[in-house]
Amino acid sequence: MGEFNVHRVRFFNYVPSGIRCVAYNNQSNRLAVSRTDGTVEIYNLSANYFQEKFFPGHESRATEALCWAKGQRLFSAGLNGEIIEYDLQALTIKYAVDAFGGPIWSMAASPNGSQLLVGCEDGSVKLFQITPDKIQFERNFDRQKSRILSLSWHPAGTHVAAGSIDYISVFDSKSGSAIGKMLVDRQYMGVSKRKCIIWGVAFLSDGTVISVDSAGKVQIWDSATGTLVKNHLVSNADVQSIAVSPQEDSFVVGTAEGTVFHFQLVSVTSSSSEKQWVRTKPFQHHTHDVRAVAHSPTALISGGTDTHLVIRPLMEKVEVKNYDAALRKITFPHRRLVSCAKKKQLLLFQFAHHLELWRLGSTVATGKNGDTLPLSKNADHLLHLKTKGPENIICSCISPCGGWIACSTASRFFLYRLNYEHDNISLQRVSKMPVFLRSALQILFSEDSTKLFVASNQGSLRVIRLQEGGFTHPRAFQPQSGTVQSMCLLAVSPDGNWLAASGSSAGVHVYNVKQLKLHCTVPAYNFPVTALAIAPNTNNLVIAHSDQQVFEYSIPDKQYTEWSRTVQKQGFHHLWLQRDTPITHISFHPKRPMHILLHDTYMFCLIDKSLPLPNDKTLLYNPLPPTNESDVIRRRTAHAFKISKKYKPLLFVDLLDEKTLVAVERPLDDIVAQLPPPIKKKKFGT
Repeated sequence: MGEFNVHRVRFFNYVPSGIRCVAYNNQSNRLAVSRTDGTVEIYNLSANYFQEKFFPGHESRATEALCWAKGQRLFSAGLNGEIIEYDLQALTIKYAVDAFGGPIWSMAASPNGSQLLVGCEDGSVKLFQITPDKIQFERNFDRQKSRILSLSWHPAGTHVAAGSIDYISVFDSKSGSAIGKMLVDRQYMGVSKRKCIIWGVAFLSDGTVISVDSAGKVQIWDSATGTLVKNHLVSNADVQSIAVSPQEDSFVVGTAEGTVFHFQLVSVTSSSSEKQWVRTKPFQHHTHDVRAVAHSPTALISGGTDTHLVIRPLMEKVEVKNYDAALRKITFPHRRLVSCAKKKQLLLFQFAHHLELWRLGSTVATGKNGDTLPLSKNADHLLHLKTKGPENIICSCISPCGGWIACSTASRFFLYRLNYEHDNISLQRVSKMPVFLRSALQILFSEDSTKLFVASNQGSLRVIRLQEGGFTHPRAFQPQSGTVQSMCLLAVSPDGNWLAASGSSAGVHVYNVKQLKLHCTVPAYNFPVTALAIAPNTNNLVIAHSDQQVFEYSIPDKQYTEWSRTVQKQGFHHLWLQRDTPITHISFHPKRPMHILLHDTYMFCLIDKSLPLPNDKTLLYNPLPPTNESDVIRRRTAHAFKISKKYKPLLFVDLLDEKTLVAVERPLDDIVAQLPPPIKKKKFGT
């Protein structure tokens, strides 16, 4: 692999927001996840669970409910009393409608996806008609005495179950009249509690209603008679969420103790046709409250306060017992939050509402391979830049020379000029930035720091020429005819002549920077792009996809390179393809054109294109064989992929120069230490 001096950075104090609610779409096999800061993320489960889209958070949006409707339309509602629809193409909020019922606690779309129900603080249940352009209020259901915390439609769309405090109501969906009420027992472990909160309900085809509540109970009701059929006490704390499988043969619940329970409908005896619900499997993949669960045809999905999104495949539902049957735990966003100014050895860290600029430490000590060297100068926290307003930062970047910082929110674009005088730093904001630059999804500086490339959510690409104290008027690249889509990833060639842009759904477009015209389009591929970069000298475009495939495309020749064709012909090592986190950054060695450096969350890899590719019989994770091994073993392990798993979890890796590497880590223990304490559980012998 070669020897590098590695700056091991652990002062990026990033803590992901907790997960509040999830919604699974069976038609598109996508998962929407809402976090406590208002951020909404879209995961493509068919594309190796890649986070293909996200909507930035907002301080006033405390999302409490999330659901899909007909035509792949996504809605959310929260404590600000508004119903929001998201534009999945432009990656913006389409509109917000006030429900006029106070804070909204629950929401559910009708089985045919044409109607939307919301449960409000004032006890009202409001029905909205989903029109092609918007939603339209239709009527109120009978008002209840307390807030509506959970809603569920009957699969036929004829009735609705609503969970409140101490009781469950059943409504006729056509008239809006309450036709039944089921009182929930307040008893908990023999002690009467003041209130019993119904956190979740599920209505099944046979009229069964399943409820979960704050007394730790999972209860099964007959909605026709309003009687309790079965009671399961599963937790000493709240049971906070429930989701039913599409076949209605199993359901999953999440508790405040971090446990997820799986229930299945099984026959009472082997010869009997009578069936009953049985608790079959407990899973303890969380340390804190499980606030949200979903049930896909083949997996249980859960998320909560500990920030992890856990996908637990059901072995009896997975047809092929391959790596898809493995547990997935997604913690970090599938996008870059760190940018680097190599010349000045600066790192810019992106948080929800501020940016931090750090200068790396230095050492004069020397040592052998594997030694930890003492710092002669510690890392310096140079700048804490807070953005005004309630909106989260979408993206940010620092120029390679360290003289410019740019960042964007949903409504504003910021550009700053930095000046360095010895150990002092001064900051000057560039005023009167054009309005059309706001809500940028990606920002990138050219290698010589004279140009700034901005990709907006309207599908436009613009280039700004930077000069001392300001900028020239932005110029736009000519878009491809007939396409309007948001560009999520950008890469510029070191010579500044080429710009590659990848959209959220289509392929990669390469533009000529001087002529501002489309040069070529890389052949389309089924899986989304996770990272891309243009190599120096050769102008070869390296593209990584969510299925772990890596392609190399020659921009001057408008075709794949010989190395890329060889890789596709032979195929990647099976262990390489089985990695479960996407490649998020690609860079190149400044003096060795045959070397490509890339990383995901749990490894970084140096690909040497001059060496042969590994086959499935080769040891993939063996970058530096010991010197006392035989030549036969050494030849077996001398292949193109040099992989290191020493640093993890990785948020960023890049080469500062030909012998210096920077690796930004975020240990999970540091994140857990900043979370609120979990519910204390008494263990045997304590």
